[in-house]
Amino acid sequence: MSTLWVPDASLDRRMLAYTVGDDPVWDARLLRWDILGSLGHAAGLRRARLISEAEYRRMQRGLRAALRAARAGELVIGPEHEDVHSAVELWLTDRHGAIGERLHTGRSRNDQIAADLRLYLKHEVLELHALALELAQALLAFARRHAGDLWPGYTHQRRGMPSSAGAWAAGYAEGVLDTAEAVAGLWPRLDRSPLGSAAGYGVPLPLDREATARALGFSGLDHAVTSVQGSRGKLEAAVLFWCVQFGHDVGRLAADVILYSAEEFGYLVLPPDLATGSSIMPQKRNPDLFELTRARAAAVQGELAGTLAIAGKLTGGYHRDFQLLKAPLMRGLASTRQMLEMVTIAVPRLGVDAARGFAALEGPTLATDEVMRRVRNGTPFRRAYREVAGAVKAGEEMPALSRREIMAARKSAGGIGNPGLGAARGRLRAARAWNARERRRFERALQALAGGKGR
Repeated sequence: MSTLWVPDASLDRRMLAYTVGDDPVWDARLLRWDILGSLGHAAGLRRARLISEAEYRRMQRGLRAALRAARAGELVIGPEHEDVHSAVELWLTDRHGAIGERLHTGRSRNDQIAADLRLYLKHEVLELHALALELAQALLAFARRHAGDLWPGYTHQRRGMPSSAGAWAAGYAEGVLDTAEAVAGLWPRLDRSPLGSAAGYGVPLPLDREATARALGFSGLDHAVTSVQGSRGKLEAAVLFWCVQFGHDVGRLAADVILYSAEEFGYLVLPPDLATGSSIMPQKRNPDLFELTRARAAAVQGELAGTLAIAGKLTGGYHRDFQLLKAPLMRGLASTRQMLEMVTIAVPRLGVDAARGFAALEGPTLATDEVMRRVRNGTPFRRAYREVAGAVKAGEEMPALSRREIMAARKSAGGIGNPGLGAARGRLRAARAWNARERRRFERALQALAGGKGR
């Protein structure tokens, strides 16, 4: 196995295999980012005059060729490589000799992997943010289409008072937007370059860390070199916690769809292309997509718990434990992407049985409306409440109300008679503008490094 360090001849190869583990599998997702990070590092070396202009140009050409080779599947992490770093450096050295050997100047694998992960995470977070906004848009469109389709609102899993399919979707849309907007607290932590911190204590070379950061599209630095390794685990957990919040949004939505599309409710209708069948019961149409969304949301929470457990209670500096953070991070990101994509596909296809939803509003579900009718006519609230509670207990029917009457009584902001979806659409536009602005800034830097082909 090729390593970037020189093992003792007596090293137990089983120990080496154990310490490498499945790391190359996860490192394959970092291949592009390792090469781009090296291009940024090379730009910083040139700026610091640690390599000449001619050496930089040769290094740049070699790394751009490596990027093309990786894109074509010609540069891969093989069983002979310890990690992504050894695969890239050895590929470059095999073809360009001393230029490849000089690439690691002023750098450790510790700040190198930290940079790879931040570039990877910036890309992934922008992608997940955009997918979440697509889901929010789908939910807002659903809310607009079904604003007048009434059904019961539930508390304690019991019918409470009238609500609507539109209000249901609008609530989840705002929840997804809340989580998407929380990126404002996460992004600055991803947008700082760790390069130049080396193994956690800097290097005795006049590095231009700011130039390297600018070349890679970072807005600044992790200034204290000793802070970088302290962010390992903490940063991954912050990203996964953000993902867990998306899981909270879509997991609860999925649970609602499972319940409301069941025969006992029937308010939502699953189209045939969103349901599976049974191998023994021919009548079954199962909400597997939503059940697996609910399960994946729980699994992402498990990835967060694993990350916190690995990184917790370590002393300062680098520890090999950090290697095992990649798997839960990348699994959690992949699951979150799948959930957002599939629920966005599913929401526009859901049907609403408006007649069945409205029929479920009869009887005690209108008790609160009757209380408020008496309040509007001058009865004190507590007296009206006791009177209606007594009527319900005595089995009296509540006065029937039309759709128009129910909605007209709920005109305050955000009620089913005044959903005010324009405010949510404004938030959606602002979030998309942020995403486009940060994506342009990030990709412009990467395209410059890659010679105009950053993606």
